[in-house]
Amino acid sequence: MEQDPENKITCLIHDDVMYFTKAVAKDLNIPNIMLRTTSVTNFLARTALLRLHSKGHIPFPDSQSLSPLPDFDPLRLKDLPTNNFDSLEKYSELVVNAHNVKTASAIVWNTTDCLEQSSLAQIQQQCPVPIFSIGPLHKIEAAASSSLLEEDTSCIGWLDKQSNNAVIYVSLGSVASISEKELAEMAWGLANSKQPFLWVIRPGSVNGSDWIELLPQGFIEAIGERGRIVKWAPQREVLSHRAIGGFWSHCGWNSTLESLSEGIPMICLPSFGDQKVHSRYVGQVWKVGLHLDNEVERGEIERAVRKLMVDADGEVMRVRAKNLKEKIEVSLRKGGSSYKFLNKLVELIMSL
Repeated sequence: MEQDPENKITCLIHDDVMYFTKAVAKDLNIPNIMLRTTSVTNFLARTALLRLHSKGHIPFPDSQSLSPLPDFDPLRLKDLPTNNFDSLEKYSELVVNAHNVKTASAIVWNTTDCLEQSSLAQIQQQCPVPIFSIGPLHKIEAAASSSLLEEDTSCIGWLDKQSNNAVIYVSLGSVASISEKELAEMAWGLANSKQPFLWVIRPGSVNGSDWIELLPQGFIEAIGERGRIVKWAPQREVLSHRAIGGFWSHCGWNSTLESLSEGIPMICLPSFGDQKVHSRYVGQVWKVGLHLDNEVERGEIERAVRKLMVDADGEVMRVRAKNLKEKIEVSLRKGGSSYKFLNKLVELIMSL
């Protein structure tokens, strides 16, 4: 492969899952830098998953699901970042390739010291190349929306009419799906909470339905103007709105970072992969949210929403979330950890 002398590529930055691009860098005889867009804690949890699998402890019986993950407090076996889409063998192969840093010049991580100081310290001891934790990346440069779905910006006008910190924002991400029964339980849990809500129901995310035609009879009439349902929302703009007081999320890393960056406490309903790790950390380490541990049930949902949005416990979480937001902002300002690492990364690239 030959390069155009006038547009010569001097460095390749690639997602760690796109590990095959390392062969391109080798062919071009240029350095490669690995970009990891999930959390450091999830990376360590994936390593623990591989170790347990190699010893024959994975899969584990349901009776052990609440057992602590050895040397990884507060994670339990059920919190391991397993994948619903591939066999464990194929997933393990992907993880092994993604973890291979032998040819990398450095690793860029979308995280920050104030969120993952302990995990970062652990990974820095294990890793043979420099690590640059420069996140949250979405706060470094306000980019145009990268959403693959059309955002319904009309929900912002609806939020403008709501009181401060009054609205629970509900979005379970761009991949996960739910059953008709779970849809009904979520609907009545939200309705019975008596709290205003903005609910993203992605087209095709309800099994057997195109959009909201399977919502239970009487639900729309019951909520009136108190609820707003959209197909997709401009999430960063929503989370930064003064009316949002909580986020019911699947806890993907981007959503988790976006919520923490705006000081918004969370209700966590993870589905697979890293979501389970982040959900546990939201509730047990950062202590800025609640985890829906059991089957989706309207009574539990109603209690969780009211606890987060109305009760004193929720206010304590909101204060902690605001404190985390301030720490994240400090890390991004001149002299902060993410600011320093970003400048060091630029210096490294310029020196290559």
